[in-house]
Amino acid sequence: MGEEKKTSVGLEENIEGALTYLLGFITGIIFLLIEKESAFVRFHAMQSTITFLAIFIINLILGSIPFIGWAITSVVSLIAIVLWLLGMYKAYKGELYKFPIVGDIAVSQLKRL
Repeated sequence: MGEEKKTSVGLEENIEGALTYLLGFITGIIFLLIEKESAFVRFHAMQSTITFLAIFIINLILGSIPFIGWAITSVVSLIAIVLWLLGMYKAYKGELYKFPIVGDIAVSQLKRL
């Protein structure tokens, strides 16, 4: 196995990358604020923040619509679980995996910071 890179927080990159997804956009924001060196972790933190904040807002809006909104939020929540697990798995494996659409947005936002 290859040598693991340490982050400015002192964790291995793959562990910290996976942790950016742990509590969705909350941990994404936390790691965006505290991680200063690792582009890998910052990418996953930005992707987590954008993905799960968008899902949270979508579920809030759709949840206020009787019947059909509640059904749609169930589907969106299932998608969120899949993305959550996929993001943690790919980061833990050390992959800079981009979610469709959101991954490119995350890259462009990081360039702006």
